[in-house]
Amino acid sequence: MADTVAAFDLGTAGVKAAVFRSDGACLAEEIVSYKTFYPSASFHEQRPEDWWEAVRASLKALTANPAIDIGSIRAIAISGHSLGCLPLDADGALLQEYVPIWSDGRAVAEAKDFFTRIDPALWYRTTGNGFPAPLYTVFKAMWLRRNAPDIFSRTKTIIGTKDYINLRLTGRIVTDPSYASGTGVYDLGAGRYAPDLITAAGLDPELFAPIVASTDIIGEVLPEIADALGLPRGVRVVAGGVDNSCMALGGRTFLGGDSYASMGSSSWITISSSEPLLDERVRPFVFAHVVPGMFISATSIFSSGTSVNWVADTLLPDVKRDAEAGDRNVYDDLFELASQSPAGARGVLFVPTLGGGTSFEGGPAVRGGFLGLDLQHNRADLFRAALEGVALGLRVALDELRRMTPLGPEMIIVGGGARNALWRQIFADIFDCAIVKTRIDQQAAALGAAALAFVGIGLWRDFSPIRDLHSAESQSNPSPKTRKVYDAALTAYRKAAVQQHELSGALTALREAAP
Repeated sequence: MADTVAAFDLGTAGVKAAVFRSDGACLAEEIVSYKTFYPSASFHEQRPEDWWEAVRASLKALTANPAIDIGSIRAIAISGHSLGCLPLDADGALLQEYVPIWSDGRAVAEAKDFFTRIDPALWYRTTGNGFPAPLYTVFKAMWLRRNAPDIFSRTKTIIGTKDYINLRLTGRIVTDPSYASGTGVYDLGAGRYAPDLITAAGLDPELFAPIVASTDIIGEVLPEIADALGLPRGVRVVAGGVDNSCMALGGRTFLGGDSYASMGSSSWITISSSEPLLDERVRPFVFAHVVPGMFISATSIFSSGTSVNWVADTLLPDVKRDAEAGDRNVYDDLFELASQSPAGARGVLFVPTLGGGTSFEGGPAVRGGFLGLDLQHNRADLFRAALEGVALGLRVALDELRRMTPLGPEMIIVGGGARNALWRQIFADIFDCAIVKTRIDQQAAALGAAALAFVGIGLWRDFSPIRDLHSAESQSNPSPKTRKVYDAALTAYRKAAVQQHELSGALTALREAAP
């Protein structure tokens, strides 16, 4: 059988695992979910042990698949959600059971303190870190030092999500440029950590993991781990990359001017270029690409899929129960319900910042909601408004990218949101461009990780085979019939988003005053 690699995409909601043949074909895939915990406002935590268990469980399911020859797996590569802060002691042991994930915004005071010594504009121009500052690793580390000094005093190294799994697999502590570029102390232009930023944070440079290339082989799966996972001896582990960059690679965005839209728990529009795309007003977030010499620059909304899921779980639990009882896909039933409402959801507007916003949206304190509700509206209107709200939020972000750089007339869409024809049409109508779905959707980040493994072990010379894998399955074109209503919706959305930002201080005070 042909050589294969196993790729794991550690996302916010769970791990997507897949085995790929060397021609890029996906032989099998598995998804294993894990929980995010919200112990208090702005605290978003996960258990690294849950990530490891999800990797173990998904690999077990994959190797039980008759399509998979376990002996053909030559390498493993991981894509992981960004901005992690896992404290390790001198022996590499994890010091906290629950750790903050990328969306955790607790380190507000630490960021404020840091920027008394470093100009915020200079920091952004150096790092490209366009998310709200408290989300970045350096500020989470400063929070740990202030609020858990006993743990911090024993901390030798801080690593991220995929690097923790790599550590469990190989025993080696390293990271790659793409993940390091989300630490808050990485100089994009120099391609290394910035000593002045680390000094301003009052941290030891040794706290940050050594950087190797995303395609570097960092070791083999340890014999005892290989035996426990049912893997053959000698499987190599490639450094891998941050999910944003791996998804860009798997989403055919790795040459200058390439772009794609990702629809998942959070959603973003990404452009690949040889220089970071920086703007101090909009603050696109920039990561080093897993492809050497390239960068990905993106605008986003944080709470897209998570907000839609909240609407479904909170307002439509019976739809989900009935679908499960009838052994139907839950989302097929939810989208069928949404299709019963016309474009514009009969005047209901949804701002999807339920979990906070990007810097451009108003930061971690901003919250979302439904606007324009009246007694005529029904559940179909509410769910369609949720879908449209995500698209409208991304349209605002897309317009800023269009202002900064030329974009083509069509856009590839990947992620869970790519699977439904209604939502793709909503995106096409609201974006006012063709939306192309290829046969790569939720596999994009895993495919990007697999490509790193193929190049790393020499099965691929470069990343060009990915372009041939993206054969189009469908194209959704903007409908002239909806232009008027969506132009009005976009105008209303822009005003509503500003309103939510203006209300954020008062709503924060209300939450803090509530028993």
